[in-house]
Amino acid sequence: MDNLFVCVKAAWEAPSAEQKIALTRQAQQALQAGALALDPVSTGLPGLTPGRPARPQLVHPRQLQRRSLHTVAGRRVLVHALAHIEFNAINLALDAVCRFQNLPCAYYADWLRVAVEESGHFQLLQARLHELELAYGDLPAHDGLWDMARRTAHDPLARMALVPRVLEARGLDVTPGMIKQLTASGDTETSRILGIILTDEIQHVAIGSRWFEFLCQQRGLEPVAEFKRLIDTHFHGQLRGPFNREARLQAGFSGAELDELNQGQ
Repeated sequence: MDNLFVCVKAAWEAPSAEQKIALTRQAQQALQAGALALDPVSTGLPGLTPGRPARPQLVHPRQLQRRSLHTVAGRRVLVHALAHIEFNAINLALDAVCRFQNLPCAYYADWLRVAVEESGHFQLLQARLHELELAYGDLPAHDGLWDMARRTAHDPLARMALVPRVLEARGLDVTPGMIKQLTASGDTETSRILGIILTDEIQHVAIGSRWFEFLCQQRGLEPVAEFKRLIDTHFHGQLRGPFNREARLQAGFSGAELDELNQGQ
């Protein structure tokens, strides 16, 4: 029987988006069929840099273009940036599977589901880029999401707190505003895609919340206090509002956590 961690590591290491997506879907199907062993393997832990194509060029965030969404050029920049985020999100979900062993099977099923859904988001944005006469990799991008993956590679609790519940949850706050701007500018197709992504991301953050609470309970930690401690330890800078309270509540945040976040503003 094939091993889950070895199969997912192969997807994590795949440099092309097409190969990565195909291997990710194969791993999910095999897990659902009961065809993968969950025995820990020493070779299952990946390095700190996943497989990715040679492009886009990675630069500091300050070097990236910022343009109005009311222009075609601005929307091209936005869609490319979103495609890069979704490509990274595939790797982040795969990393959450193959880096952290000895967790319940439901944890691995959840994060493979996330990886498959992020793959779908990437493909939607890739198709939209093609319509805008661009390809993924044509513009530079930054590596901020993966920086946080490196900082939390030692502990699944820190990973659940900082990636889904901080970085990905930020999308719940800003995406509704982007949808409004895109709709106002007449770009209903990109707006439609972002609506799909927003609905799915609420569930992805909820998965992060569920496993964060599971690990807190397992370790005898109080979730609100531990979430604050992990942010203070690993997050450089301040969490910026306004926060989408309704979406965050759906995504597993407690009212106490949201009150704590708002007090930090």
